[in-house]
Parts: sequence; C-alpha cells; structure tokens
Amino acid sequence: MTDIAYHPTRLRALRDTFRALRATEFPWTADTVYLNNASIGPIPERTRRALDEFTARRTAPHLLPDRELQAGLQAAREAVAQLINAEPCEIALATNTSHGLNLAARALPLATGDVVLVSDREFPANVYPWLRLRKQGIEVELAPCGPQGWPDEDYLVERLHDPRVRVLAVSFVQFSNGYRADLDRLGAACRANGTFLVVDGIQGVANSPLDVRETAVDIMACGGQKWLLSPWGSGFVDDFSKLTDYNPTFRADARRFEMVTLPFQDFYGMTESVRMLAEIGVADIAQHTRALHEPVLKWAEQNGVRVVSPRDDDHRSAIICLAPPHPAEAYHAVKRAHVVCSLREGAIRLSPHCFNTVEEMERVVDVLDQLDG
Repeated sequence: MTDIAYHPTRLRALRDTFRALRATEFPWTADTVYLNNASIGPIPERTRRALDEFTARRTAPHLLPDRELQAGLQAAREAVAQLINAEPCEIALATNTSHGLNLAARALPLATGDVVLVSDREFPANVYPWLRLRKQGIEVELAPCGPQGWPDEDYLVERLHDPRVRVLAVSFVQFSNGYRADLDRLGAACRANGTFLVVDGIQGVANSPLDVRETAVDIMACGGQKWLLSPWGSGFVDDFSKLTDYNPTFRADARRFEMVTLPFQDFYGMTESVRMLAEIGVADIAQHTRALHEPVLKWAEQNGVRVVSPRDDDHRSAIICLAPPHPAEAYHAVKRAHVVCSLREGAIRLSPHCFNTVEEMERVVDVLDQLDG
C-alpha cells in the first residue's frame, strides 16, 4: 500500500467528520481517553443496537428462521469482502485469528522436508500452529528481525529464492511496534518461488488499506474484536477457496472451512461495524490515525525518546510505540491519568482509531512531560 499525503485542509475535514462519528457512535469517549484499539476495539452504537435486537428475537427462536440466520452470515461475508476487495465466496467466517491460522497450518499441502518461514517476534498465534508441524518433519525457520526489531524483509525475500520454502507467515502489522509489512513485495516474491503467503491480518485490516486483488496474499486470518470494532467471537479467513481440490461433497467455496454452529449474533454485529468502516473508508482512517501521531512524534524527537515504530510511509500503521527510559513507570503514569493504552515489549503502545482526537494524543504528551520533569 502506498500512502497518499492528504492536504491539511482535507485532514481538518476528516477530523470534523470523525468528531461527529465519535459523538454518535462512541459517546462514552467524552469521559475516557481510549487508545487501546490494538487490544480491544469498542463496538459502535449501531452495532450495539443490532446485537440488542438480535438478542431480543433470540428469546423466541421461532422469530429467527434458519433462512434469516444464513442470510445474516452471508451479509457478514459480503461486508468483509467489500472491505478488502475480495469475493464473498472467498470469505470463511471464523471465531478468531488463531482458528484461521491453525486451518492454514493444517490445510496447506506440506510435506516432509518443506520449510515454513516465520518472521521472528510474531504474535504467538502466528507461531505455534507452525511449530507443531515439526513433528511431521516440516522445518520451521524463525527469520531474524532487523536491528530495530522489525521483520527483515530483505532477508525474507532472499530466503524466498529457496524452493524448499513453501510458506511465509507474517503479520500485516506487528503487534509490538506497529510495523506494516510490504505485502506487495513479499507476495510477489512468494509467487515467483511458488510459496504460500499466510498473513495474520488482525492488527492491520481496517486501519491500513488492503486490496487482495492487487496483493498476492494466499491466506489471511483476521479476528474482528480489534480494529474491526466487532464483537468477540467474530472474524474471517480469506482465500481458502484457492487451496486445492477436495471431496466434492464439501461446499465448493470457503464455507467448507466454517464451524457449525457459528455465533450468529456476533456476525450480525460484525456486519454493522464493518459496513460503518467501509462507509468511512479505510484510506481516510489510515490518514487520520497517522496524523494523530504527530504530537507524540514531535515530543519524542524533542526529548530524545526512542520511537519503536517505523515512521516511513511504506511501513507505518495506526500503532505508535514509545520506549522512554523507564517504560513501565511511564505506562503507569499514563494509566493513572485515565488514558487506556498498553505496555508491549518494553514500549508504550498507543493505538488510536477513527474516533480518537489530536487533543487526546496531546494529553498523553502532557502526562509524559510531567513525568520527565
């Protein structure tokens, strides 16, 4: 993805739009600074209403005929497909990212002697399913990160000249530092080598544009509870329909990989949230969230504080991580100021979404300034 630098006037207009959305869909933010969307994203008011309506009908099951339940699941597939420019038949609904990554590890046609290449320091959900394949004689290589702690894409591309490397597993955005992988580059290298590209999408989908028609991702798993602003127990897996041939008694598309019975209510909620995100536009969300980083980046530069996250447009995401001299102390000071964020791998992780404001980021800076003084 190539970021487009928005004109300041356009950014101000976006802020006005998102302030209106904040008041309508996230009214509780008037009393709370919530910068922890990389952990759990809140659900919008429209999603809460959809869940409440579904639950009210669930008390009398005859009000939810099977055809309507199935139509609700199809609506969720269609909403997700629109967000990433996929076909609905390529979307398998899943309860979390781990479910999709485990499916990938078990369904891909791997054999003894094959190599699975995994970037080191990945979130465990994208490591353990592959490590278990060692029992089957499959080699799992943890590729070393670069000096900044980010995936070393040069090394990964070089390893993709090895025909034994059958899978590359990497996150769209790294959970601990916000590094956004160049999936276009990695996907092209995978295609040239006949390698499957498997992506953990949970920290990038909905805050960074992704078009699976333009990017050669073979399988992507993504939970809904973070940047998709959706209920726990919702998520999806993309592109499983392209893997291989299966018993013809199975469905012909990605639905063959879905569990039964799925949590219908969670996917009704996810549909509302994803539709809202699509209406807003992921490109605008990306521009807005990155603009929110500026007060923090300026403060870090003025105070000599290390920014763990990449700052170049090719690898930035909505996540910004700071590593002050005493990160735990600084984190607890921010927490005492009623700012919700996370401490990850020795850095304060701030993860703003569409409903956050520049004033909230400035509040974080004020707290850190007082601590420094």
